[in-house]
Amino acid sequence: MGTTVTESIPKYQSVQDALREAIRTGQFKPKEKLASARILAESFQVNRHTMMHALQQLVAEGWLVSKERSGYYVEDNLPIEHSSGGQTLRAFRTVSPSLALELEKPITSEIVDFDYHFGGGLPDFDLFPFDSFRRSLSVMCRKANAHALHYGEITGVPLLKAQILQYLRRARGATFDDVLVCNGSQEALFLIAKLFITPGDKVAIEALGYPPARKAFDSCGAQVVGIRQDKTGICTEHLKSVLSAGRVKLLYLTPLHQYPTTVTLSASKRLEIYQLCYEYGVFIVEDDYDHEFHYACQPLKPMATDDPAQIVIYLSTFSKVMFAGTRTGYLCAPQHLLHPLIALKQLMNHRNDALTQLSIGHWMAEGHFERHLRKMTKAYRLRRDAMINVLNEIKHSGHVMNFEVPDGGMALWVDIMRESSELKERAWQSKIYIQSEREFHLTPPNVATHIRLGFAAQPQEKARAGLLKLFDL
Repeated sequence: MGTTVTESIPKYQSVQDALREAIRTGQFKPKEKLASARILAESFQVNRHTMMHALQQLVAEGWLVSKERSGYYVEDNLPIEHSSGGQTLRAFRTVSPSLALELEKPITSEIVDFDYHFGGGLPDFDLFPFDSFRRSLSVMCRKANAHALHYGEITGVPLLKAQILQYLRRARGATFDDVLVCNGSQEALFLIAKLFITPGDKVAIEALGYPPARKAFDSCGAQVVGIRQDKTGICTEHLKSVLSAGRVKLLYLTPLHQYPTTVTLSASKRLEIYQLCYEYGVFIVEDDYDHEFHYACQPLKPMATDDPAQIVIYLSTFSKVMFAGTRTGYLCAPQHLLHPLIALKQLMNHRNDALTQLSIGHWMAEGHFERHLRKMTKAYRLRRDAMINVLNEIKHSGHVMNFEVPDGGMALWVDIMRESSELKERAWQSKIYIQSEREFHLTPPNVATHIRLGFAAQPQEKARAGLLKLFDL
């Protein structure tokens, strides 16, 4: 069998392919013994080491069997089946799985897919101080040792945890004993849902709210119940009627800059909600996703800062301040809840990326985090005001719309007085990213007239051009 190998691929692979094809086409029969490795090497004009490598790979693939002190034999039960016309690959049919969940295929869009991006929670990456963060990353790469990069503390690296707790005390008046660092706030939501929900339990949410939270609860078997909203937030009378019906485990809220309407719950309404949840034994999941960006005055403290009954689980994230790719969020909870949440975190992925945590912790300790926050709060306030001016221009040109000026956040909730999904479809065709009201409803109404316009992600001039194009001006 005088054969030469092909030079364009590794020699052992060329030998391996030739022998496999000889077995496949029947030149070597099942159970047939091959010539010695030395003879085969001479035949293929390769050295014995290369031949041994090829033979061992064919053993691993199931084409050959190695017998000690005897040599190599063609496998009796080949990874192909015999047919009257020789040997052909076995035909397999696709096996349909029996899944516990039926989930929709994820639909994602890239920023680069759009010329103008009005995403409601998207920060401006161009304003992020990558140089200072890069220095923190470089410092921690030099300082980190094997212990710091091992499995380590499930709740997060001590440096980052200490910085988060200090920041929460200083900036939000929130004193927590501990914090659990998660892969974004979405993982935190899933951990909470997994801990609390048994199939059939109810979770009360804002009827017009944050879809990923709803999906996390739904995936764990919850019966999600929407609470009606008005201009001041969720309706406490409806909440009371839902809680009194029983089996409600959790109430999910975005009390500051409600997602998507931007409404902030008043102090009196927060107290009323808290008292209702205490009365019915319901825990509150407080998602404080963009607390940092408040412009009119000091924002209200989180509900978790005054929690005598220990029923509030507090969530926040770095995604709105830094960039979504950090995948760093956190939750704070009473100790009797935090311990089982930590155990669940260990089951899922043990801990977040240690190097990212160390770098963010160092960046915060050096003062860069809060310096960046001050800069962005000023920039986003100016962008909010600029967007309001452009929308007022559009109104005066004849377009009917209405909106409230939010005290904070990263978006406006605009009523265009007609079906908003039609505008969204036309906008996307023109490479303008907006969100329509239907995306946020638990049960969409017959007509949904609002759009959500983020003002943080792009400069004022670009936002103006995008809005004028959106409304054909």
